[in-house]
Amino acid sequence: QLQLVESGGDSVQPGGSLRLSCQASRFTLEYYSVGWFRQAPGTEREGIACITRRGGRTSYADSVKGRFTVSRDNAKNTVHLQMNNLKPEDTAIYYCAARSIDYVSLSVSEYGYWGQGTQVTVSS
Repeated sequence: QLQLVESGGDSVQPGGSLRLSCQASRFTLEYYSVGWFRQAPGTEREGIACITRRGGRTSYADSVKGRFTVSRDNAKNTVHLQMNNLKPEDTAIYYCAARSIDYVSLSVSEYGYWGQGTQVTVSS
C-alpha cells in the first residue's frame, strides 16, 4: 500500500518559516504528482501547492503565492514545502497527497493517496 508521511510541522511566530517534508514509502514518488493541502478547524480542506512528477510545473493558491515554495527530490523520494513569512491564518493541519496524473491540480478530489498530516501553528 502506498504510504506518505509528513513531517516538519511546528509552532512558530508570525513572520517565521518552516519546511515541511513528505516522504513516500513502498512506492516511487517520481511517478506521481504531489499536492500540499491544509485544513483548519471548521473549514474544508484546501489545496495550496502542487508539483508535477519531475518538478517541471508547479501551482499555488493565491493565499500562499509568493510565500510558499514546493520542490521535490526524487532521488530521496521526498517532496518539500518551504513556508516563509507565516501568518496566523496559516495555522492548520498540512497534508501531502499523490496522484498518478502528471499535471498540476489543487483539487482535493483528484488525489487518491494521502498522508496523516502535520500540525502547523502560527501564533505570537
